[in-house]
Amino acid sequence: QAQLVESGGGLVQAGGSLRLSCAASGRTFSRYVMGWFRQAPGKEREFVAAISWRGGSTAYADSVKGRFTISRDNAKNTVYLQMNSLKPEDTAVYYCAGHQELLLHRIPEKYDYWGQGTQVTVSS
Repeated sequence: QAQLVESGGGLVQAGGSLRLSCAASGRTFSRYVMGWFRQAPGKEREFVAAISWRGGSTAYADSVKGRFTISRDNAKNTVYLQMNSLKPEDTAVYYCAGHQELLLHRIPEKYDYWGQGTQVTVSS
């Protein structure tokens, strides 16, 4: 069973950048599809990005495409989310998640493992 720990959140001005990291425990990290989700106050958790086992395939929400980049380093059991050109509407708690199917799922219910979340706040 994987355990996930996010880091890298914080307060940034609009137009700025942050890089989130998600460190995973367990020896089978390379067999997990990893995803990032976010949840703003009063809103449902929404998909941000996902990456395949070896990093060859990625998927993004339309709202972040071209601004965010998901990547992974299986040797370090870590997945990253580089966020550029941040907007106030990107403010949310960001969660990393994992599952062991092949598809890059976009719905939270398909993910088995979750981190505790890290807060990202973008000021205008």
